[in-house]
Amino acid sequence: MPAPVPGVDGGTPPTAAPPVVPVVERTSPGGGTVVDRPASVSGIPAPVPAAYRRAALALAGSQPGCGVPVSLLTAIGKVESGHARGGRVDAGGTTVEAILGPRLDGAPGVAAIGDTDLGGLDGDARWDRAVGPMQFIPGTWARWATDGNGDGVAGPHNVHVAG
Repeated sequence: MPAPVPGVDGGTPPTAAPPVVPVVERTSPGGGTVVDRPASVSGIPAPVPAAYRRAALALAGSQPGCGVPVSLLTAIGKVESGHARGGRVDAGGTTVEAILGPRLDGAPGVAAIGDTDLGGLDGDARWDRAVGPMQFIPGTWARWATDGNGDGVAGPHNVHVAG
């Protein structure tokens, strides 16, 4: 029998199903609902790892030659948003607050990308801003958006859609 392949975080993947972790919903100070999920076995907050796996499988089916592994999506999610700001998503996987990058206004060290979505995704009708946990530029999102969770909405602020 071959040796186990290291997991995304470098550890050996579990041989049994991970334990069921409780989900706790609470009301935030602003009045909205926040879903608290304990970190998964890998240290990546639930439900984010499932979103990365689903996205890699979907991409492998639609673009078989692409070869984007789960580990790359995991790395992007970590660097771009800290895995949706530590898994701060509602029960459906949508971020509790919009995750927006800096205004891409040509300031020192920042690209200049004029608005491509009339502020629809990023709230800025003059300059683009990267959006969501994977930090897509609105023009890129317009080209590649998919409804990754089947709810009829291809919004970049959902880990199951943007992953």
